[in-house]
Amino acid sequence: MLSSTVSSKILRAIALKEGFHFEETLTGFKWMGNRAKQLTDQGKTVLFAFEEAIGYMCSPVVLDKDGVSAAVITAEMSSWLATKILSLSQQLKAIYDEYGYHITKASYFICHDPKTIKELFEKLRNYDGKNTYPKSCGKFKVSGVRDLTTGYDSSQPDQKAVLPTSKSSQMITFTFANGGVATMRTSGTEPKIKYYAELCAPPGNSDPEQLKKELDELVSAIEEYFFQPEKNKLQPKAE
Repeated sequence: MLSSTVSSKILRAIALKEGFHFEETLTGFKWMGNRAKQLTDQGKTVLFAFEEAIGYMCSPVVLDKDGVSAAVITAEMSSWLATKILSLSQQLKAIYDEYGYHITKASYFICHDPKTIKELFEKLRNYDGKNTYPKSCGKFKVSGVRDLTTGYDSSQPDQKAVLPTSKSSQMITFTFANGGVATMRTSGTEPKIKYYAELCAPPGNSDPEQLKKELDELVSAIEEYFFQPEKNKLQPKAE
């Protein structure tokens, strides 16, 4: 199974427990479609791929996001659950109970000045001196950094990112000690700096309201310390 790197890590959690192979790709279905083709050519079966906001590839027949097959499979799943007197939301809760709650929050800031955007990301790469990334964000400790603009990944033995890198776009992912993950990236088509944040809790941590509260606090800290909207004159997303 595949998902893009800004999507929920729930598939990773399921893969770890169930023993199937899981991979992340860059953002965009072309990356998942191409990787699915490579894996299929190697004799693997690609069951599923998805990306947040939102697309599903439910079979290798169409190597792209396909709402038609996704709708049919959702209807089939709903019918099967109905025979067990279960709703889709009850099944989702059962998945969270089994594999751990994964709570997500995504938004963006608008910035029309490319120079400001570049300076914002360069500040994150030289946070406490040259070539140093943030060690914390408010009260949240940073445990890992992957920068797909420069190719740096603190989690790899050689500190080199596995995914393809591009100097023409900005993209940094921070992993936090509390199980949080946040990616900041520029949009390829709009004057936006996007962020995708997620709190991944281990199975058994069944208080979603507390997790949502902690994720809200993490997102507020990222906005305050990493985006610095007032200093950088960033326009928040209109509610």
